Amino acid sequence: MNCIFCEIAKGNATAEKIYEDENVLSFLDIRPLNIGHALVIPKKHYEDILAVPENELSQLSIIAQKIAAKIVTALNPDGFNLIVNTGQAAGQSVFHFHYHIIPRYSDDKIKFNMLFKDYGNGEMKQIAEKIKNA
Repeated sequence: MNCIFCEIAKGNATAEKIYEDENVLSFLDIRPLNIGHALVIPKKHYEDILAVPENELSQLSIIAQKIAAKIVTALNPDGFNLIVNTGQAAGQSVFHFHYHIIPRYSDDKIKFNMLFKDYGNGEMKQIAEKIKNA
């Protein structure tokens, strides 16, 4: 397996680190959507959010919240996005679970092109039941 995030976590590849403990690492994204775009990863390899054990996901989420707060304090953005891409169709390009923390500014011209859908008659209830019963 050739995982750049595993290599960064092991110290075999360079990254501009923001935070590190024995299980979690945060560093700046080398292809930022905005300056200060950071990633939060588990040091242990998990392909996506569905593979991360609950206790480790809790720890990662807490660290992501702390890093987001530091970004807000340091860079004074108008807001931020906290994003997890799971699967290629959702934009995941590195298959090692990670949070993106993207500082946002009112004039940054970043747009997420969302095309909202409508449920057909009774479809919303059917989908909700299908999900609940899975």
